[in-house]
Amino acid sequence: MYGCQQELIKSPDNVPFLEYLCITANKLINCGIYLARQWYFKLGYITGKYDLEKKLKSHSNYQFLYSQAAQQTLRKVAEAFKSYKELSNKYKKGELTNKPQLPKYRKKGGMGVITYPKQALKLEKGKVKIPLVRKVKAAFKVDSFFLEFPSNLEFKEIREMRILPRNGCFYVQWVYELKAAQPQLDQAKVLGIDHGIDNWLSCVSNVGASFIIDGKYLKSKNQWYNKQIATIKEGKPQGFWSNKLAFITEKRNRQMRDAVNKAARLVINHCLKHGIGRIVFGWNKRQKDSIDIGSKNNQKFVQIPTAKLKERITQLCKLYGVKFIETEESYTSQASFLDGDFLPTRA
Repeated sequence: MYGCQQELIKSPDNVPFLEYLCITANKLINCGIYLARQWYFKLGYITGKYDLEKKLKSHSNYQFLYSQAAQQTLRKVAEAFKSYKELSNKYKKGELTNKPQLPKYRKKGGMGVITYPKQALKLEKGKVKIPLVRKVKAAFKVDSFFLEFPSNLEFKEIREMRILPRNGCFYVQWVYELKAAQPQLDQAKVLGIDHGIDNWLSCVSNVGASFIIDGKYLKSKNQWYNKQIATIKEGKPQGFWSNKLAFITEKRNRQMRDAVNKAARLVINHCLKHGIGRIVFGWNKRQKDSIDIGSKNNQKFVQIPTAKLKERITQLCKLYGVKFIETEESYTSQASFLDGDFLPTRA
């Protein structure tokens, strides 16, 4: 299992390099998508892992990126088409509700994620050297640039590095293999989780230890964000966007990610402390679609990232050997466990 540590890139000196790399990566992604779509429409062929890089090796966008970074970029496109094929097969078998769509083109002039494998990187005096190709060197008069390496990680454990453009900012992700000791857990000890809004997670176990994770903090952050967005967009045309909107949106997204990670860690630490071997999470698929609990409550419920929290808890369960069980809770309020009532499910 792999994890990643994400950090904001604050050095303004690196912005020209980052913009250039991500814009070029975006163009290369679109080239790969175009070629893969043509193969699919004309030949019915789903691109293989190495097909795109072999075909586009002489393309200008490929040659303006470091070769290993360009390869990783095109392999991500190939993985997207492979996923489409697998999802299509599940849809045909009736295992999926929604029909999958072919990967679509990215926005023209936008920026894409660029990935460097460990082999392309070098650590020098606490900084990681990012190589550039000769054609870029001719334009920028440099053959590389440097990014700070986090002091809490070991460089030898890094598998790859990703540069992510998002809302006017650039982030660097350090991907490494997660290692955790497998504690002795009892499968008979169970933690049941029910999610909501004010009480984000209500956690009750059969070992006499229960707790609630407050959701009012997230609700207040979302309310303040919505007020700011409404004020700035007032009187503006549809689709209006600005640097200020990007800034407050990115700030809100960071707050949500932080809350998700901290809440998931609280749940897992509770299980490890009490030897709980199973988590039962009440969840209804597509529960946010067409929900009608009032306009204000709709906004509160839909904007709370509970699905991401569930996914994060699932990841940590796999890491520590806790069994994760997702169960439908459509009608739990209409049945009594103590009376042995039958629990119906949503049709």
